[in-house]
Amino acid sequence: MKFDLHTHHERCGHATGEIEDYIQSAINKGLHVIGISDHSPYFGEDADHPYPGLTMAKSEFSNYVREVRRLKEIYQDKIEVLLGVESDFFPDAVKAYKQVYDNYPMDYIIGSVHFVHGINIFDKRRWDGLGEKQILDVKEEYYRLIAESAKSGMFQVLGHIDALKGYFPSISDVPTNAVDQTLKVIAESGVAIEVNTSGKNKDCGGWYPSDDILERAKFYNIPITLGSDSHVPERMGDDFDEVGTFLKSLGYREWYFFRNKKPVAVSL
Repeated sequence: MKFDLHTHHERCGHATGEIEDYIQSAINKGLHVIGISDHSPYFGEDADHPYPGLTMAKSEFSNYVREVRRLKEIYQDKIEVLLGVESDFFPDAVKAYKQVYDNYPMDYIIGSVHFVHGINIFDKRRWDGLGEKQILDVKEEYYRLIAESAKSGMFQVLGHIDALKGYFPSISDVPTNAVDQTLKVIAESGVAIEVNTSGKNKDCGGWYPSDDILERAKFYNIPITLGSDSHVPERMGDDFDEVGTFLKSLGYREWYFFRNKKPVAVSL
């Protein structure tokens, strides 16, 4: 059974194509399950759409849910369509996000840390002029936030847990115990992490997380899922077979998708 839980579309402002385009691409690529998980609005902000080009507007969220549920019915005989969302994690806004999500029949929520010290992790300029101690501080704060997101109880999946390296690959070589400490917290929380195959589109190349982090994740028995993080329909299910083969080599025997916030095991 093939699945992909991490997909975007035009509502977020930096992806192309409509939801139905991604569903049709998934069908054409032989997927059995597709999760729709566009970027959530900033529910902790007063404005309806404070950051166009990053997420959908708050006023669009109900329309988003309605469209996914409509398409779920239309395509039920061809593919299972799941309702998800990729949610930014802001510790001070957890309550605001929960209040919204609790009103909708979400199959799963991906929790992603995109901001550290108020700066987007994919902003290449954030590293300009930083010394070794400052770089270490950014890395440790990033993993502290991921650990906190795991403990929040909001998420079934944590997104791209080493995406900090996207445009700064050498951050992976900065030594710190924070990565292992965070993996322990994730394991204790029971939340899954994704193998996100979009890293190859960034300077770092490859997948998120790195092979060594995935090996450590297996040591801690952290559940795994797959997300292409597609921002174009053509990337649906990207590297599914390759990821599965690698996970088997680490000793994994199953991975998961989520229905009604409950894990569904799929044999590797």
